[in-house]
Parts: sequence; structure tokens; C-alpha cells
Amino acid sequence: MDEETRYEAVRSRDARFDGEFFFAVETTGIYCRPSCPAVTPKRQNVRYYTTAAAAQTSGFRACRRCRPDAVPGSAEWNVRADVVGRAMRMIGDGVVDREGVLGLAVRLGYSARQVQRQLTAELGAGPVALARAQRAHTARVLLQTTDLPITEIAFAAGFASVRQFNDTIKAVYALTPTALRAAAPKRGTARATPAAGIPLRLAHRGPYHAAPVFDLLGQEAVPGIEEVTGERGARTYRRTLRLPHGTGIVAVEEAHPPPGAGDGSGSAAVHRGGWLDARLHLTDLRDLTTAVQRLRRLFDLDADPYAVDERLGGDPRLAPLVAARPGLRSPGTADPEEFAVRALVGRAAAQWLVERHGKALDAACGRLTHVFPTPAELAAEPGPLGTLATALADGALRLDAGADRDDSEAALLALPGLDARTAALIRTRALGDPDVALPGEPEPVRDAWRPWRSYALCHLRAERTLTPRRGPSCGSAGDGSGSAPR
Repeated sequence: MDEETRYEAVRSRDARFDGEFFFAVETTGIYCRPSCPAVTPKRQNVRYYTTAAAAQTSGFRACRRCRPDAVPGSAEWNVRADVVGRAMRMIGDGVVDREGVLGLAVRLGYSARQVQRQLTAELGAGPVALARAQRAHTARVLLQTTDLPITEIAFAAGFASVRQFNDTIKAVYALTPTALRAAAPKRGTARATPAAGIPLRLAHRGPYHAAPVFDLLGQEAVPGIEEVTGERGARTYRRTLRLPHGTGIVAVEEAHPPPGAGDGSGSAAVHRGGWLDARLHLTDLRDLTTAVQRLRRLFDLDADPYAVDERLGGDPRLAPLVAARPGLRSPGTADPEEFAVRALVGRAAAQWLVERHGKALDAACGRLTHVFPTPAELAAEPGPLGTLATALADGALRLDAGADRDDSEAALLALPGLDARTAALIRTRALGDPDVALPGEPEPVRDAWRPWRSYALCHLRAERTLTPRRGPSCGSAGDGSGSAPR
């Protein structure tokens, strides 16, 4: 976008561009999201930034009205497969906080200096500044939603010291941590305690067609590690998470659509409220950032439905499907390695693996009793499963947020017992590729649908199933036809 287009988005308070860029006002020292309700600044006083971190690096603080740090991430990082796109996905997953810039560079296959140079040249901020902005946002969430001591929050958010935490909060929000906590929006409820979990609003951009996502998750659910409860339109998805520092349990609420919204199958299903409500229980609060990012990938919350629907809606074959299901998402996964195993063996065998190898939670939460076994715990299994698990465990196959998608698919295809369709499904769901054409589809996938072919397939499957309850509306990890490993 040129500056004229960006200023028009700011002037019209266009929420479609929230997270795609940020603007800062030189006369106030504040940066905002494009949809900020404040008085539109004069054009000559406005500067534009690709990331919040770049605005912070230039000395601007976050607006207290529009909370620009809470916007959805840019859909560009899901589409791009270059170094910058991969780096942004890994920074979001907390790699810099856990492994430092050197660890990020090693994963990318570049020197730390090259990574710093490329990110700074394109985004206006290096990996440290980008991770710092993310830590500040995590700290604000904890300050304003929990009663945890400020010292605990500082380290849970990833800061190396309380002094660094205090300085960052003051620089980003122009408030002390205590004042930022006091400025929390009043929602009529008391702040959460660690036992009650952390309440979250998982922001999304534009319409969100929730029903097919929850249908798919319910169809795939493996007992012991996940479940979907409630009636359609008001369901809750719950699952366990294996995280870098511990485990977690998350509950995400199905969006409640406005009256009159429909999905083409007689059911209201389009949510336009801007977020999904969730609650997260963690054994170690340092995992908050990573857990949130993995949920965002699972529910495809950083997608740009406007761009997807505009592109696909221009095709005569897809136009009526897009009109019937605006904001249809292409779901990902909360655990790429787990998904790869499940895609190979099927749902029934995955349940058997949980019962035999899964780690029991310290305290069961209803019907959630285990976390899915790690690849290392499955490496001794015979046949293709053991081969896949070994490749994941020793790093020969990478499915993390920053993995090179082409290299990963090639590594998958080299494994015995794993066909091209399964490899493409793993690429779609585990690697979050929005532009995959699955082999064996009954209808040809068209190049005109690029770079959103994964979404096009979701529309075609939703049409074939008529109502999502009769089958998955997007690529499924297995329908229960798999058998337990022998």
C-alpha cells in the first residue's frame, strides 16, 4: 500500500487493515491501529509502520483507546515462505524468548547478523525489538486480567529482570505496571486467579465463520486430550497442550453470531464481534505467549478474510459458496507434530496412542486426562509411525512455526507409508500453508485461486457436505478409520 491508501484507511477508520500496518502521530507521540476512534490526525503528522515494534522503536507509545498491541497479526506472515515470514512466525511462537536471536538464526539457517539486517530493513525492527513488543503485550494481558504479583508477571512475560520489565512497560504504554493494571477495562467481573485460568479475547479480522471450524474439531476430537461440548452455535472446544515449559488446558467458545446471520445450511454461524472468548490454564505462565500463538494458528485467526473472499468470490464456481459462507477459515493445529502423527494413523489409533503413551495430567480436568505423546515417546513403534516419530524427534523433519514448507513436504514424502495426500494435508494444517492443492480431490483445483487454494477446498467440501455435521468442512486428520499400531 502507498501512503495515500494508508491514510484513507486511517481517515475512514477501516478495521480491515488492523494489524496490516500501524500509524503514529508525531504531535502526540502515540501509535494506533487504523480503526482507532480518535480524531483523525493531519496527514503531514502521520507516519506508518509495518509492525508495532517498529513504532515503539521510533519512540511512540501505544494508544490507550484502540490498544494497537491487541490486533490480529498480519496475514502476510502466513502466506510468505521467505526468511522474514518464517522469522515472524517463530518470534510469535516465542523462539527468541527461549533461545535468543542466535537460536532463531540457527533455525532459519542464517547468521544472526543476516537475520537482524533483513528484519530491520523490511520491518523497521530487529528480532529483539519484535520479541520485546510481544513481551509487553503478554505482560499487559497478565496485569489486566490476573491478580498475580507484578514480579511474577515480569518473568512470566519473558523479561530478564524486573527493571527491564518496568522500563519496557513505561516506554510502550507510558504507565507504570501498577498504573497499567489500574487502567484495565472494567468488564463487571473480578480478575482471574491462576486456578481459574487466564481469560483471553482471541482477536480476529473481519467475519469469522465459526461453525465449520468447531464441526471439524468435534469430528477429529481424540478422547482424553480434547473434546467439544454444547449445542451447535454455543459450543466449547477444550484440549490439553504440551508447551515448552509445562502443560496447559484451554477452552475456546464458539462465536455467537448476530440474529439473521447464516451459513447457507439454515444455521446462524457468522461472528462479527472481533474475537473468540477463551480461558487458558497453564502450569507455567512463561508459556502464555506460545500457547496463544498456537491457538491463533489452530483457529486461523490471523487470516485476512477480505482478501480471501475477494479473490475466491471473483471465480464463478466459488462466488455463491463465498457469499454463503463469508469468513470461512482454513484451520491449523495447536501441535504440528501431534497432527502429523494423527494424519498418518487416524483418530482411533491416535486414541490408542494416548492411552498407551500419553502423559497423564497432574490433575484431570473433566474428561481431559492426558497430553499427546511426544515423537520421542513414539519412536520405538514399528512401521511408518516409528519412522515418522524418529524423523520428528531427531530433527530430520521439522514442522515448527518457522520450518521451510517445501523442505518439510519433501522430507515427508521421503518417509515410507506416507502418501502425497497425507503430506499435503500436513502441509496445510501443521505448517499453516494457505495455498495447498490436495491430491485426489473430486474437483480440479485452479491456479486462479492462488494464493488461497486451501480456503477454496474448504468451500468446496462445505458445499459437498451440505451441513457441516455430516462431515468435515476442511482437511481432516482422520475419521476414525485408522487402526492401532501393531
